[in-house]
Amino acid sequence: MGFSHYELPKMLFIFLVFMNSCMFSYGGNFIQEFDFNWGGNKVKIFNGGQILSLSMDKLSGSGFQSKKDYLFGRIDMQLKLVTGNSAGTVTSYYLSSKGSTHDEIDFEFLGNVSGEPFILHTNVFSQGKGDKEQQFYLWFDPTKNFHTYSIIWKPQHIIFLVDNTPIRVFKNAESLGVPFPKNQPMKIYSSLWNADDWATRGGLVKTDWSKAPFTAYYRNFHAQKFNKSQFLDAKWQNQELDANGRRRLRWVQRNYMIYNYCTDYKRFPQGFPLECRKF
Repeated sequence: MGFSHYELPKMLFIFLVFMNSCMFSYGGNFIQEFDFNWGGNKVKIFNGGQILSLSMDKLSGSGFQSKKDYLFGRIDMQLKLVTGNSAGTVTSYYLSSKGSTHDEIDFEFLGNVSGEPFILHTNVFSQGKGDKEQQFYLWFDPTKNFHTYSIIWKPQHIIFLVDNTPIRVFKNAESLGVPFPKNQPMKIYSSLWNADDWATRGGLVKTDWSKAPFTAYYRNFHAQKFNKSQFLDAKWQNQELDANGRRRLRWVQRNYMIYNYCTDYKRFPQGFPLECRKF
């Protein structure tokens, strides 16, 4: 059955409204979405671009970066981290702009000796200043299977998630005079590199190069850019976590958080940073 010339414009209008209300989605294929900017043949592609691996040996690590820039959205990536003795290695996955006043949103996975858990290090930079670290153990072995690590970035807050469980919320505290990353588009980066001067027990445990090459795997990249119409929706702007999300966040922070700069009295003897206030 066909449509009359009166019905078609109406259907087209409804379709355009629907498309405008959705998030724009990108990703899936590493060949199409990323440039391999470091490490040469230490970056490997499998299954036509569906899986990527980074490797590190004593000569160098490796890394990649997105071709697109993002200004607000949700970024998902599945990682399987370095197996065995990974002490001294860091697998990083983050958003960043460039320059001395860059913005940055970090996931960094700090390797450890065999059988000991990785430390998940998170940080937020705005206008070149970071020092907003929170660290966590994970409630699973991240070397056995792929797990999803996500960043939700809105003008009001940044949410870090692991397997869709929120582990950290960093709120916009510009009302207190604290810069927040909201003006600089950022690319997605990831790298596997040697940081045995600080990564494992403050640099006490060095990289065992007899275990090299160290390899981490990536798959199921997905990016959603939030469009302008969503920023006009007050309900969407203010939405942070539902009741279950808040409950899961408390569970993670109570049981798995091992460092929070907002409770580090030795580091801030004159008082905690302004954004650490409850507001």
